[in-house]
Amino acid sequence: MIPPKLRHGDEIRIVAPATSIDVISEENRKHAVDVLEGLGYKVTFGKRIHGDDGFLSTPIDDRVADLHEAFGDKNVKALITVLGGFNSNQLLTHLDYDLIRKNPKVLCGYSDITALHNAIYAKTKLVTYNGPHFATFGMRKGFDYSLRYFRMCLESDGPFDVVPSEEWSNDEWYLDQEDRKFIKNSGFKVINEGEAEGRILGGNLCTFNLLHGTEFMPDLGGSILFLEDDYMTTAKIFDRDLQSLIHQPGFEEVRGIVIGRFELRSKISDAELEKVVKGKRELDGMPVIANVDFSHTSPQITFPIGGTARMSAGGGRAAIRILEH
Repeated sequence: MIPPKLRHGDEIRIVAPATSIDVISEENRKHAVDVLEGLGYKVTFGKRIHGDDGFLSTPIDDRVADLHEAFGDKNVKALITVLGGFNSNQLLTHLDYDLIRKNPKVLCGYSDITALHNAIYAKTKLVTYNGPHFATFGMRKGFDYSLRYFRMCLESDGPFDVVPSEEWSNDEWYLDQEDRKFIKNSGFKVINEGEAEGRILGGNLCTFNLLHGTEFMPDLGGSILFLEDDYMTTAKIFDRDLQSLIHQPGFEEVRGIVIGRFELRSKISDAELEKVVKGKRELDGMPVIANVDFSHTSPQITFPIGGTARMSAGGGRAAIRILEH
């Protein structure tokens, strides 16, 4: 179930399922609104996105209420999350999935929002979108690539190719918008060759793994997994978390894996990542492409959780095409 594409004049509701908006500076908030309004959207905010319960978040009931109000409001066509965090999975047993199913609309965010994306897909089959947070729209430099893929995925119906960005960054841009550090992109990395087409699942790996053994874990059969993790991961941790996913029912029917670029602080080298993948018999014969522009680095593509993709890796070359979104 793919929600209607966004059109000029549509209302976008900013919600905070994890971290509240108070951690974002007024200057960056204003720029984010200016960018979205410059695209022709009307920007509104959930009533309960401010506050701090001691975990840079707000009470569960408040976060759930804002989500329900946004899905139930006929004028709202999309929900964009403020930020990620650590506690979106607190909301899963409290959500009205019938309400969400009956009011299909865009939900966009990444990182901790992975829990919502995959749970909503598992319970309703609604396609949601791993893409920029509201905070990300506050970025003044190095955002063009992210914005282009946001629009390709959410404003148009046609398939599109994922092409590596020319450069990327992993700096604290929100602290100093002028002192930016950009790195030339070396392109996709082919770890295992092969071709696959399937339904996209995943997102942030350690968050995705929180769904194991619950009613909120989607069926892995026939999927291509898009996986990434933040600076807190290491090669050892990524190896362990990936193995945990491999142990899940239905993994034997996974068709391919696409891995997002790691943050600099994770210090995961290409050689270490290849060792992790090559060391798993379960991945033999499965195409695996890494260093793709989605993760906690910038820029990032927007892709559909529950949509479909085709991947091809061979002869040192890799191609990824988003089909249904």
